[in-house]
Amino acid sequence: MTTGALLMHAYVFWRLATLKAVRRRIPLRWQIIVAVLLAALYYIGRTYRHSGGGIVVGLFEIFTMHWTAALFLTTIVVLTADLVSGFGFFLPRVAGKLRGGALLTGLLLSILAIIQGLRAPVVSEHEIVLRGLPSELDGAVVAVTSDTHVGPMIGPEWLAERVEQLLDMKPDMILLLGDIFESHGNNYAELIPVLKSLHAPLGVWGVLGNHEYYGGLERNIAAFEKAGVRLLRDEWAEIRPGLLLAGVDYISGRNRAGRGEKSFSRALVGRPEGATVLLSHAPVRSAQAASAGVDMMLSGHTHGGQVWPFGYLVRQQYPHLAGSYKVNDMTVLVTRGAGTWGPRMRLWWPGEILRITLRCE
Repeated sequence: MTTGALLMHAYVFWRLATLKAVRRRIPLRWQIIVAVLLAALYYIGRTYRHSGGGIVVGLFEIFTMHWTAALFLTTIVVLTADLVSGFGFFLPRVAGKLRGGALLTGLLLSILAIIQGLRAPVVSEHEIVLRGLPSELDGAVVAVTSDTHVGPMIGPEWLAERVEQLLDMKPDMILLLGDIFESHGNNYAELIPVLKSLHAPLGVWGVLGNHEYYGGLERNIAAFEKAGVRLLRDEWAEIRPGLLLAGVDYISGRNRAGRGEKSFSRALVGRPEGATVLLSHAPVRSAQAASAGVDMMLSGHTHGGQVWPFGYLVRQQYPHLAGSYKVNDMTVLVTRGAGTWGPRMRLWWPGEILRITLRCE
């Protein structure tokens, strides 16, 4: 990662130095000084991230994450312009203008991504028919959030606003799909009381994401318990007669050990008749869930790619990237998540919270 970012850094400043407007106004030595200084700031932030070194190290880390994303976006558009012009060989008269326009586009895309990343998540509404849902639960509202990543970058004030968003829906049930806590720097004394203010008649339920594992599994499980969140760990629970909720721990990493299939089997075996909603942080094994009679599967993890064009890469591993899908008779809903991982940047889609209205047949 560090090598790739430094290569992008060198490429962007090299192409910037070829612009006539830059050469006329900024001496080469100052261009080099600025480039080296920014590279050094990036390296410091990358080297000492997660070290708990206080506010100064935290600021370096914030710079590193946002600078890496900005470099990536700028490299993509500048390299495209260079390939179109053959690095100036095919279109020598307009190559400079293309390159300058690409550099400006990279800057504007980075600014737009930051603005989008700082926006409050939107509420996406869905109405889902569940076979076997009892008539008394027709119209029940389920509020779903995922991937808040609260920690050093996203604090308790932001989480309190998301809690307010969820409660404003007047939900009958609240579901948390994992990666609620970041993997480092969590101040649980501040976060737990905020999370504890979540309440709903049918309960507040959740599953673990990969960042709950990275940040100390037992500590995060204890935090959920103190906040009143009932975790489903490869198990099911009967919410009301005719409505079942099942959940699996984050399993993508465990698939390599061949345990993913067993997790799904344990979570779904022996349950009574009724509509089944499955919570899985990562949108995987949907065919297995559908064949087991699950009616709706809820997932997050992908962030919808978060920053274009990462979505194209993420889709290679997770074909269900974001939105609503059908797998046989089962509905799969994948949320883009309320927060961000790494830089507070999103391009093109904002974060989201799901509001699902359940309907019986």
